[in-house]
Amino acid sequence: MRTAMIGLGLMGAGMATRLAAAGHTVTGWNRTAERAAPLAEAGVRLQATPRAAARGADVVIVSLADAAAQHGALFGAGGVLSEGPVPGVLVCTSTVAPAEAEALAAATDAVLDVGLLGNHQHARDGQLRLYVGGDAAALDRARPALEPLAQQLQLVGPLGSGMRLKLLMNLLMGIEVQAMAEAAALGARLGLDRQAVLQAITVSGFASPVMRFKSRRLGADSYTDPDFRLRLMAKDLGLAMAESDGLSLPLTAAAHEAHQRAVELGLGDQDCAAISRAVGR
Repeated sequence: MRTAMIGLGLMGAGMATRLAAAGHTVTGWNRTAERAAPLAEAGVRLQATPRAAARGADVVIVSLADAAAQHGALFGAGGVLSEGPVPGVLVCTSTVAPAEAEALAAATDAVLDVGLLGNHQHARDGQLRLYVGGDAAALDRARPALEPLAQQLQLVGPLGSGMRLKLLMNLLMGIEVQAMAEAAALGARLGLDRQAVLQAITVSGFASPVMRFKSRRLGADSYTDPDFRLRLMAKDLGLAMAESDGLSLPLTAAAHEAHQRAVELGLGDQDCAAISRAVGR
């Protein structure tokens, strides 16, 4: 199967590497070409434009940071859909507003939106959880390109459903990591050892797996080389709020405000666990 990967950042590179290792013919495009150059050694055939990468592909996977980047790669000069529909299945894995994914159905025949759970290492190891919105026939066509990436592949509803579920998952992650950061900050204010507080949290029944994972960053107070950038968490919390349709979400609203403040403090390109540095300010 020929698979195109549009966007070769951490997640896109992880998925492209995995698919190439699984025997797929993988073409790829990245806005900053030199950053993607090492992927050629993994068998990824790099192209100069998104349209060139997608030409002839059975599945076109889009993995970009936000709606603006996705729109440019799809509809801008040399974009995947700049000259009309593609014959393959377009798979949107960028975390964007569900309406953005739904609108793609007017531009090409087969579209899926996929909420990815996991990081770039999970992508390289084929351990992502993929929650898919769209129709079953399109998923069947794309399945050979998605199964090598996933420990779980599940159709959750019509187009837009994958994004909605992903926003809920990121909402939980943002609130949980912020809650742990606040508990550690309060512990320190009360004279408790920060490392002891974090250890107590992570071995307790109160901690989630993501809290245990992020506690290592809080313990080391190190947020460079991010798994997931704080500014993207702020974006996703905002997208979740926009989907609320008048439903009161006080925890989400508070977390969104805190993450926006953290971005204003210059923490946006650090790991999302850097919310710890904004707590209490």
